[in-house]
Amino acid sequence: MSLTLLAPLMLASTPAVVAEAEPQMPRASAILADTRRVADWQLANRTNWATMPAARKSVQNPRDWQQATFWVALTELAKRDKAYAKPLLDLGREQAWKLGDKPFHADDQLIAQAWIWASTNGGGKAAIAPARAYFDHVLANRPTIGLEFIPHAPGKGTSDCTDRWCWCDAIFMAPPTLLQMSKATGEKRYADFAHEEFKATTDYLYDPAAKLYFRDSRFFDMRDAKGRKLFWSRGNGWVMGGLVRMLQTMDRKDPKRAYYEGLFKEMAAKLLTLQKADGYWPASLLDSDPGTPPETSGTAFFTYAFAWGVDTGLLDAAAYEPAAIRGWNAVVRGVQGDGMLGWVQQVGDRPDSVSAKETQFYGSGAYLLAGSAMVDLARKRGRY
Repeated sequence: MSLTLLAPLMLASTPAVVAEAEPQMPRASAILADTRRVADWQLANRTNWATMPAARKSVQNPRDWQQATFWVALTELAKRDKAYAKPLLDLGREQAWKLGDKPFHADDQLIAQAWIWASTNGGGKAAIAPARAYFDHVLANRPTIGLEFIPHAPGKGTSDCTDRWCWCDAIFMAPPTLLQMSKATGEKRYADFAHEEFKATTDYLYDPAAKLYFRDSRFFDMRDAKGRKLFWSRGNGWVMGGLVRMLQTMDRKDPKRAYYEGLFKEMAAKLLTLQKADGYWPASLLDSDPGTPPETSGTAFFTYAFAWGVDTGLLDAAAYEPAAIRGWNAVVRGVQGDGMLGWVQQVGDRPDSVSAKETQFYGSGAYLLAGSAMVDLARKRGRY
């Protein structure tokens, strides 16, 4: 039975747009300055919950996915500016390098990417030990539940299936983490698990006709008011960001690499057609109606993927570099006067309202990832 999504996306005053047929690559120094500005605001406002009206209480836990996205992204900025290593190492020691409290949930595994980075950047072997014990428990007690998303209660976004990767956000949280763990320890079993579960999730949630992921099984038959399938921007952003981080970790000669590269390029080709003239992607990806509001978290993830794809030669520069620049210019316009990234859709599982005054750790994290990738691409172009 088909469901209809009726809730409108709310539009407040939107950032001013300057149309550019062929946008110019900003200088790397300017991109880095804009990236630092958002990072610095977020570090200075770690407990400013008023900017996150829909945040779950768990946002106060730095090991939860909401904050973890930012801390993982900060490792990328730290690779380009060593000053950002200290807050990461301080946090890791404060948290005793632990993961989240749920024993199988992908959301609680993401922070391990920051700890794995820390293990070779001042944290030592102690930084990786809790993550290794956590994943050893997962592999020894591998969940076998099906991937159908059956909520615990009507209207609730939790399900027993989240012991596995039954929602597309998990592709950013878990498989790159396991591949990094495999690389850090030399133990192939972590990567084997990641590849098997990734394939199961993709076979279940990926729509090969649309070349996009459903957020979870509840959305298979859901349609918007105009009868269009519902593909969530940030949900697919999690996927594209996860694919980047997996490919960054995999050996170039890995026989499994072609599968991920093919998926990445197939999705990128579709997403290229869905970017709006103002550089943003709509919160509901197939909603091309005029007046859709800016949404920075999904746009930042796609910008990250496009910039990295062009930089590595996986995506055609002539087609994707202008889109990456437009995406970057769009998210920069979303930064408020004090350095807070606005227009971040709050915690949810589908397209929803968004405003200039709302942010979230994961939005800042996606912005840092995009900025780091854009810095690299600008430098490659000689735009220092």
